[in-house]
Formats: sequence, structure tokens, C-alpha cells
Amino acid sequence: MTEKVANVVGGPLYPIREVSRLTGVNSVTLRAWERRYGLIQPRRTPKGHRLYAREDIERVERILQWLNRGVPVSQVGELLDQASAEDPTQEEQEDNQVSTTSESAPDHDWEGQRQEVIDAVAEFDTNRLENLFTRSMGLYPVNTAIARLWQPVVERLEKSWANHATPMAERCFLESFLRTRLGLRLYHGNHENTEPRILMSYLPGGCSALWQLLFAFTASSAGFYITLFDGSVPLSELIEAARRKNARTIVLSGAMEADIEGLRQQLSEASYQGILPIRVAGSITRQLRDTDENNLSALASDPAQAIAQLRLATARHG
Repeated sequence: MTEKVANVVGGPLYPIREVSRLTGVNSVTLRAWERRYGLIQPRRTPKGHRLYAREDIERVERILQWLNRGVPVSQVGELLDQASAEDPTQEEQEDNQVSTTSESAPDHDWEGQRQEVIDAVAEFDTNRLENLFTRSMGLYPVNTAIARLWQPVVERLEKSWANHATPMAERCFLESFLRTRLGLRLYHGNHENTEPRILMSYLPGGCSALWQLLFAFTASSAGFYITLFDGSVPLSELIEAARRKNARTIVLSGAMEADIEGLRQQLSEASYQGILPIRVAGSITRQLRDTDENNLSALASDPAQAIAQLRLATARHG
């Protein structure tokens, strides 16, 4: 099926995979928006394949705008229907609508969902955690689900564990759960994505596994080909692995106790010579906020901003 599979009076029609590529919303979520909320009504081929017109794609983009402003997915359809064709950008009116709908939307109660995840982790309840994960990833774009639910949960748990006598069981439980889901995501994502390629590993002296797992989800869903080393690998070996995989950057995640000065020393000793950039992620980035080095810099804590930084880095070294 080609990118533009048909032409009608209003213009070309696009298959769901192409709409997903253009908007960043995965096919599962597009189907959920259609079946559960009626937000999109694509045409169908005689064999039942979905076809989307340009106005459908524009509608998806408007849906994303509402979601990014904090509107629950269950309320977006009503807001779209209420929008005036003559003046669709009345920001003050939209802000009032956002406030009203957010207060009355149980499925968009992010704080409630965060607490549910935390409770599921504390109770080691895999089934409950699976339901929460599937629901969030099915109804929202991955970067939205990560930024509004999973990343805040991880940050809250990290603070709790720092003051907890025995945090290891909960941490290992959540890491194991996310690794399983990420493995499937990377398996399918790396079949669809071929470029740009990035390598991910840990800084020596302290890891930030949960952040790395969440970021790998976001990067894979954004179209990156991910090679993930689930452990600390010597920098010289990472550089060689990057060469073999034709990777365009290396992302190292680390906690505050990671040895950032040791990394700088390794860079100077490895005849690195700007082959490709190193991006550092996790809480260790606080040590790099004021650093502006050609070969070493910090990624933003916000997944969308971090992806934008990666795109810029990979474009420069393409």
C-alpha cells in the first residue's frame, strides 16, 4: 500500500501507518480514539482497511493539541464539535474549557492514576500494573503517557526510596516490568525504524535504569532505532559498538553518584575526536546543566525536549 493510496475529490487518502508516521500517534491509539470515543471516522476500503483524508490528519493534530493542554481524551470530541469554524483559536475560551473538562474527567485523573501505579508497585501487583500500563499507552501517545504518568511516578518513587530502608524489591519489580514491555516495544520498533540509530547504556558508578527504560520507550516510539546495553559498558567498547551499528549518538544514563569526571577523563584518553556526541541522561544531568561541550552534554528531563535534542544531534552527525 503506497503512501497516498487513493485520490478523491478532496485529495489523497492515507493508510493508518502513514498517519501514525505523520502525527506520531501509534496505530493502536488511533484505533482506540475511533472505537471508544468516535474522535476520528476514517473511510474504509472494500477489505476494511482504514483510509484517512487530510482533514482527518488535521483533526488528529487538533486532538494532540488538546491532550497536550491537559484535556482528557474523553472530553476532546465535545470540544472539537464546539469549536467555531469562523474563529477556532479563541484561547481564553479554550482555557476555560480546559479547566472545566479537566475537573470532571475521571479517566484523565493523572494524579489518581499515578497513585494507582505507586500502589500497584508497593503491592507487587503485576496484573494491576499491566492494566494501567496498557490503558495509558493505548489511549494516549507514548510521550504523553510517559510525561504525565510514568515519569512523575518514577520521580516520586525515587524520592521515596531515597528515604526508605528497603527500596530494592520495589525498584527491581518495576524495572523488571518495564524491561519486559520495552523488550517488545524495541523488537517491533526496530523492525519498523532503521534510522536514526542510537546506543543506550549506563554511566559507571551509578545507574538510572528506570529513566533509561522510559526514555527508550519514547525514543523508539519517535522513530529511533535503539540498541540498549542493560548495564555499564566501557566507553571504548561503546564507541566501537556505535561504529559497527552506524549509530549517530550514545546516550548514557546515570544517577547523582555516577562518575561524570571519570567520563570526561575517558573521553580525553579515548582519542574520541568528536566521532559522535555523548548525551547524558538521568539525575546526573544536574551536574551538566552549565556545561557546553562539543562531545558531552545533558538531555532535558522532559521526554519531548530530549527527543528534539537527539534529533538535532543525529542530524548533525548523519
